Amino acid sequence: MMNEQIVVGCGYVGTRLARHYREQGEAVTGIVRSEAGVARLEQLGIKGRRCDLAAEDLGDLGLAEARVFHFAPPPGSGVQDPHTRHLVEVFERYGHPRRVVYISTTGVYGDCAGAWIDETHPVAPVAARSQRRLDAEETLRSWSAASGRDLVILRVAGIYGPDRLPLERIRAGTPMVRPQDAPYTNRIHVDDLVTACIAAMERAPSGGLYNACDGHPSTMTDYFLDVAAATGLPSPPLISLEEAADRLSEGMLSYLSESRRLRNDRLRDELGLVFRYPSLAEGLRGLF
Repeated sequence: MMNEQIVVGCGYVGTRLARHYREQGEAVTGIVRSEAGVARLEQLGIKGRRCDLAAEDLGDLGLAEARVFHFAPPPGSGVQDPHTRHLVEVFERYGHPRRVVYISTTGVYGDCAGAWIDETHPVAPVAARSQRRLDAEETLRSWSAASGRDLVILRVAGIYGPDRLPLERIRAGTPMVRPQDAPYTNRIHVDDLVTACIAAMERAPSGGLYNACDGHPSTMTDYFLDVAAATGLPSPPLISLEEAADRLSEGMLSYLSESRRLRNDRLRDELGLVFRYPSLAEGLRGLF
């Protein structure tokens, strides 16, 4: 058990991480919400276990003294994350893990009007999804302080990679705001995020907080245009921000309301992370 990795929320990122540990010959278990998820993991040779964090009593998940990656998302509504609170209750009842690496979001910084920021910038989440992530961070910090066990938090930018591009949106001809109205957004290739998660587990000091991004932000419109060009799809039509209010989804409009450029110096300097895909251009070349 001392060397076991447990990935809570073993989905898009977690499956790639679990495959890394399996290939290294290390014990790893992925925790997922459904039996279909367990079957998916087992087809890949990864031990799976079903658990829905929405349940009040989760039982003993075998997390005591393990190294836990907490990737499970919060619920889809509200401003708190009861899933993380339930997980901490499991720690307290059945035994604490040695170390937890938690994936949060860079959305906790809120709108920064396009400014360059690092991990010292105050948090000011606006969207409820980001408030839920901040609640999870605070829950885990309280747990770490009380238990004396290690916690590392990665605030993750937009994840892209195989099967994680807005191709259907582009194919549908959904418009995007014109460049002069577009906010800055930040990204990280899934392979680099997996590397960051491993580095956080292996080398980060307890209490470590890192922006997980490639350090080369661009506007949201540039992102869609670059993906369209790389895939040979027609560029999305461009509209003004005023037109967008009537033509884009509420979710997309919430993303358009925040703009920030994120530094990743701490990730590179403290953990020695070398990016395989240091910008979107390299990432798209690798995909296509």
